[in-house]
Amino acid sequence: MSNLDKVSTDGVDEMESPPESNRFELRMVAWEVTRSCNLACVHCRAAARDEPYEGELSTEECFALLDDIASFARPVIILTGGEPLIREDIFDIAEYGTGKGLRMVMAPNGTLVDVEVARRLKRAGIARISLSLDGASAATHDSFRQVDGAFAAVMKAARAAREAGLEFQINPTVTSANVDEMPAILDLAVDIGASAFHIFMLVPTGRAKDLE
Repeated sequence: MSNLDKVSTDGVDEMESPPESNRFELRMVAWEVTRSCNLACVHCRAAARDEPYEGELSTEECFALLDDIASFARPVIILTGGEPLIREDIFDIAEYGTGKGLRMVMAPNGTLVDVEVARRLKRAGIARISLSLDGASAATHDSFRQVDGAFAAVMKAARAAREAGLEFQINPTVTSANVDEMPAILDLAVDIGASAFHIFMLVPTGRAKDLE
């Protein structure tokens, strides 16, 4: 059995796709709940930094948005950013969406995920988290993230998720700097127990414009 047999790579397994008759319904929403982030990734389309940003939705406004979405569809809601765990109300948002019958997932960068956070995410109804891994070693991944220790943080987050019984997937972004490491990143994803492996292509906006 190859590694591709061991780890889902179809990119839609977390979506619970609707019947063919409903194929035009809203199926997935990637919601950037904050632009703030404690990393400074070279390929960040939002050019996010570790600072507050004006104009972000309040907790009540987030609830209202989920109400609006749930009024006409039941898509997967990906809570992303920036770093979504920077928001103090993120667990409330996740729990509220779960209560509306939405499948809530999250895309943290791993630095803020320990066992207790993973357990809180699961209690709030988060069905899966995605962890970005852009290198098979600290040298490559940390250079992408521009913060020493980012690779170790992802490994720690994966262990915490496993201990909490929270599914996680690995999302690498492929560029010329790491394309040769993709097989090794896949091997690592299998080794650490990822449920899926979804390769992302570079979006040349924000800081990623410099990698175009």
